[in-house]
Amino acid sequence: MLTKLEVSGFKNLIDLSIELGPFTCIAGENGTGKSNVFDAIQFLSLLADKSMMDAAQQVRGVHDERTGDPRDLFWDGYSQGSHRMRFAVEMIVPREVEDDFGRQAKPTTTFLRYELELGYQPPSGIEKIGRLTLLAENLRHINKGDARLHMNFPHSAKKFRDKVVQGRRSGIAFISTAIDQNGEPIISIHQDGGSRGQPKPAAASRAPATVVSTVTSSDDPTILAARREMQSWRRIALEPSALRSTDRYVGPRSLAPDGLHLPATLFRIAHRMYPDDPSRTYARVAGRLSDLAGIGVKTLEVVEDDVREMLTVRLYETSGLALPARSLSEGTLRFLALCVLLEDPEFQGLMCMEEPENGIHPANLPPMVDLVQRLAVDPTEEADEDNPLRQVLINTHSPGVVQLVDPDDLLFADTSAFRTTEGAIARGLRLRPLAGTWRAEKSNGNYVTKADILPYLTTPADAQLTLQWEAM
Repeated sequence: MLTKLEVSGFKNLIDLSIELGPFTCIAGENGTGKSNVFDAIQFLSLLADKSMMDAAQQVRGVHDERTGDPRDLFWDGYSQGSHRMRFAVEMIVPREVEDDFGRQAKPTTTFLRYELELGYQPPSGIEKIGRLTLLAENLRHINKGDARLHMNFPHSAKKFRDKVVQGRRSGIAFISTAIDQNGEPIISIHQDGGSRGQPKPAAASRAPATVVSTVTSSDDPTILAARREMQSWRRIALEPSALRSTDRYVGPRSLAPDGLHLPATLFRIAHRMYPDDPSRTYARVAGRLSDLAGIGVKTLEVVEDDVREMLTVRLYETSGLALPARSLSEGTLRFLALCVLLEDPEFQGLMCMEEPENGIHPANLPPMVDLVQRLAVDPTEEADEDNPLRQVLINTHSPGVVQLVDPDDLLFADTSAFRTTEGAIARGLRLRPLAGTWRAEKSNGNYVTKADILPYLTTPADAQLTLQWEAM
């Protein structure tokens, strides 16, 4: 669970610092850079799994996969001079993880702060594009006694915080950065045993990847847990063509970020929850799907085609009509996919979703907003299989969505001017909470009031809706 994100120098994110709860909605007009927050989270997740250049080339908004220029990621990447971007996250990691060899591992502590600084090295010789350089990387623990100061969202200390924040450590970091006599960064891994273990130093200047991404075994369980947590941060972009596809018996059985493997995922959940009667799970999903106006859902199922060895979702309307997934509307398919995720205890981590209202009729906004909120963990109860440690972050420009979201969960996006180190004036993303909410209490007055956002929530006075009929 990501509880705090700090970014500076990445796209138009300059000295951005935001606290996150189980569910957060970023609202604002298009063009402010709301999606860049998702890009930063996605970039960190990719850096925990891939080389720095591969991660840079897979972030939204850069050039194609093989020729992406890393300067695209820096807010002033094509100007003269050195370029740096800094990230820091505070996160609650899993209490138990599995390494790449199938061995179980338990971190020393589950509340961590990870810091990363990247630079840019221009191309030389026959190289045509530059590369990212690792300047600093640190991973430190947050003491259990200090957790309440870092988890400001409303939650139960006894049922939630004391359960998810476990373990202890004193003194030394798990990953630290020092500067050698030549001014070069040296990054060291410190064993979970603390001072009893010898650090493993390495020069960072030529490193192709972050230290976190290289830890694959249970020998360093806390770093591995941090890596697994970051790998679970995913950007969900449900595509109708993927949602309408069928699945082979031997294919994956987890929903992909684009919506692939919907039938196989629902099939797995149904047979795991009720092996003797999977129709009970299908009925639960159908019940939620029936909240949508304009569609009369009686039930649904995953049809098994033993001849072709294929799985297909089929919906039955109250009229008796049977509809395969390929016949359902885009909005219905997206809603169905989220209903399936809600039933899946294996789906954990952070889910970033852009404009979930897309393809949804205005009359169906309430059930859609309610659904994405229910996907997030309930911090007033213990996190377990019935209350998975899931986190949801959405962005929207829809006033309708804003009016349905709890004020505590809102951040309003706009841009503000700032002065660069060279003295120039630039504009960066600003995210502000609503006055009177938990984030506003520590915002030093940097919040919005209901009066500030009223123009955003109402139709402009000069906007007129007209219908023009042609003479018959």
